[in-house]
Amino acid sequence: MIASAIRILLQNLPAVLFLLALLIAVATRRDRPAAEHFLSWILLLPIGVTGLWAGAFHVFLPETAAALIGWQASPFQFEVGMADLAIGVTACIAFWRDLSFKAAAVCAASVFLLGDAVGHVREMVMAGNFAPGNAGVPFYMDIIGPLSAIALLFVSSRRKNARSL
Repeated sequence: MIASAIRILLQNLPAVLFLLALLIAVATRRDRPAAEHFLSWILLLPIGVTGLWAGAFHVFLPETAAALIGWQASPFQFEVGMADLAIGVTACIAFWRDLSFKAAAVCAASVFLLGDAVGHVREMVMAGNFAPGNAGVPFYMDIIGPLSAIALLFVSSRRKNARSL
C-alpha cells in the first residue's frame, strides 16, 4: 500500500509540485505582486525540484529512467541528466532572485522543456511510444510548466514596466 502510494507520487511528481506551488503561492501571497510571486513558486517547485529529480534519475538510475520513458538505457542520459540538473539548480536559485534572473531561468527552462515536449510527440507519432514517462505527466508538465512561467513572466514584466513609467 505505502509502496504503491510512493510510486504514484513519484510518477506524478511534476503535477503534484505544480499544484503545491499554486497552493503555497495563494497561501503566502500577502501584499506582493501576484504574478511574480506565483512565478517564483512555479520556478522553485515544478521546474526546479522536478529538474533536480529528473536529473538524479537520469544520472544515478539511468536504466529506471529509460524504462519509464520507453527507451533503452543510453550514455546520453548522463548528458540529459546534467541538463536537467542545470535547469533545476538555476530555477531553484531564481526563486530568491530578481525578475531579470527569473526571466533568464524561464528562458532556459522553456527552451529545454518545450523541446522535450516536441521529442515526446515525435516518439508518440513515429515510434508509437506511449510509455508513462513519454506520453504521461512528464509530457504534459513539459508544456504546462514553461507556458505558465512565460505567461507569469510576461504579466510580471508588464506590471513592473507600468510602475516605472
